[in-house]
Amino acid sequence: MDKTSPSPAASGSSAITVIIIEDDPVVSALLADWIRETHGFSLVGRYSNAESAVPVIREKRPNIAIVDISLPGMSGIACIQDLKPKLPDTQFVMLTIFEDTDHIFKALTAGATGYLSKKTPRAELIDALHEVHAGGSPMSSSIARKVVQSFRRPVQNPAQTIELSPRETQVLELLARGDTLKDIAEQLGVRMATVGTFLRRIYEKLQVHSRGQAVAVYANIPMKKTP
Repeated sequence: MDKTSPSPAASGSSAITVIIIEDDPVVSALLADWIRETHGFSLVGRYSNAESAVPVIREKRPNIAIVDISLPGMSGIACIQDLKPKLPDTQFVMLTIFEDTDHIFKALTAGATGYLSKKTPRAELIDALHEVHAGGSPMSSSIARKVVQSFRRPVQNPAQTIELSPRETQVLELLARGDTLKDIAEQLGVRMATVGTFLRRIYEKLQVHSRGQAVAVYANIPMKKTP
């Protein structure tokens, strides 16, 4: 049975709600245990395929969905492409064995907020979920290096064709470099809430739904249009 009983934290209104979509039963059970045992999180359910999870995500609107890329039937990337435009407040975190740039950028342009290796230890994964809920975009270090390296090639900066303010352009450049919202706030000497405001404006102007999509536009990576 895919759907699990909600964790004890579910009764707390401030709990971070999480859904897991993972077809490996061992990995899925381990993730579920980590979420249930961590204060401040509520496990809404876990599913072995996207087709079962999609209607629940649409109804429950969890704060975070942990999604495997290689799922039977609908892929994790297709799942995010379907849901992210409709659920901008749900953050999708990829947890996968794939660390090549092709999979990374397909996930980011689909709307994934974070991209973590399945080798990620428990403490780092929980920290990453806190970060994504706070507005960050966590990536495993090995993945982040590949993303940053990809920006070393010359690209057409969208700031030249889209009317971003100088500060918005600066924030977008720091996002593309892989900096967290906290890092950006410290470098610019502003509060994280102010960075969040810049980020929302960037999303609106670039017509994207996530940090990953904004970074993809910055890198001039073609994005699949959603209806």
